[in-house]
Amino acid sequence: MRLNKKHLTLVFVICVAVCTFSYSQETGSFTDSRDGHEYKTIKLGDQVWMGENLAFKTDDGCWVYEGVDGYAETYGYLYSWEAAKDVCPDGWRLPTDAEFVILWGFLGGSETDGGKLKETGTDHWNSPNAGATNSSGFTALSSGISGDNEHKMYLGLITYFWTSEDLDDDIGDSWALYSAKAEFTRYGLPKGDGVSVRCLED
Repeated sequence: MRLNKKHLTLVFVICVAVCTFSYSQETGSFTDSRDGHEYKTIKLGDQVWMGENLAFKTDDGCWVYEGVDGYAETYGYLYSWEAAKDVCPDGWRLPTDAEFVILWGFLGGSETDGGKLKETGTDHWNSPNAGATNSSGFTALSSGISGDNEHKMYLGLITYFWTSEDLDDDIGDSWALYSAKAEFTRYGLPKGDGVSVRCLED
C-alpha cells in the first residue's frame, strides 16, 4: 500500500513520540565477587547504574521484610545509612546527592520523571503506580522501609535510595519514588532506617 503525505506525517509524529519517551540504553551485567550475585547494569547518560537493588547481606544494619517469600532476591536488602556508605562492591559506590540530580536531569528534570524509573504494572507497586513507564530501564521496585526499630512500612507504596550524604547527625539524604505519584524527590530519613541501595560505577 502506498503511503500518502498524511500517512507519512502520522508515522513521523509517532516516531518522534517514541524517541521522546525512550532512552538509548546500554545494558550489561556485573558479578559481585563477594557472594557471586549477578546484577543487571544500565547506562543512562554518562552514568552506569546497577539495574537492580543491592542484595549483599552485611553483618549489621541490614534487613528484609520477614514473611515475604524471596524478599531479598526480589527487592534486595534494606540498609541503614551507615551500612550503605560502605556496602557497594569494588568498582562501585553509593551515589552522592549531586549524582542523583544528574540522573533526574538526564530524565528531563520534570515533576513526572519518577515514572520513567519505576517498573510498570502492579506486581511490585500498589495501584495506581502513577505515571510508570520504566522508559529509562532503571526498573525501580517499591521495596518499602525497615530499620533498627523493627518497623516495616510502605511495601508497595514507596521506595527510597540512600545517597552518600547526610543532612545532620541523625538524618541521611535519600531520593524517593511513590506509587501514588510520578515524582522523584529528595527525602531525609533517620540514619537507622533501612532502605534500598543502587550502586553507581566508579
